[in-house]
Amino acid sequence: MIHRNRAAVALILLASCVSLYGCPVLVVTGAAVAGGTGTYYYVEGEMRTDYYFSVPAVWSAVEKTIADMKGRDVEPDKQTDGGKIVAVINDEKVTFRLKYKDKDLTTLGIRVGVVGNETASKLLHDRVADNLLKK
Repeated sequence: MIHRNRAAVALILLASCVSLYGCPVLVVTGAAVAGGTGTYYYVEGEMRTDYYFSVPAVWSAVEKTIADMKGRDVEPDKQTDGGKIVAVINDEKVTFRLKYKDKDLTTLGIRVGVVGNETASKLLHDRVADNLLKK
């Protein structure tokens, strides 16, 4: 029942955005992603997906991604249920939000810039996924 309500809300948001703005608020991609669910949600400028890895594993992959991309001004905020890391990559503020869902299931949301950048967020998710596979 809850999943149907969420799906209905998502469809309403998608239809509203497309009709009013011509750009989707919610983007769903079906490609498999390095231990992820393979589904991306782009909501309010943040691209989210689930990874079948623990929070510490995803946290490490995010840190490696930031280092690989020569991120600076890194501000980690670790919490018991995940946390966030804010960094500047290619002169853009990037926020990574990690959320514990289960022992080996973590949601990662990435926002690039103030309003979000879908393409850059997808690229960062791909880099995080690559770093998770290298372990």
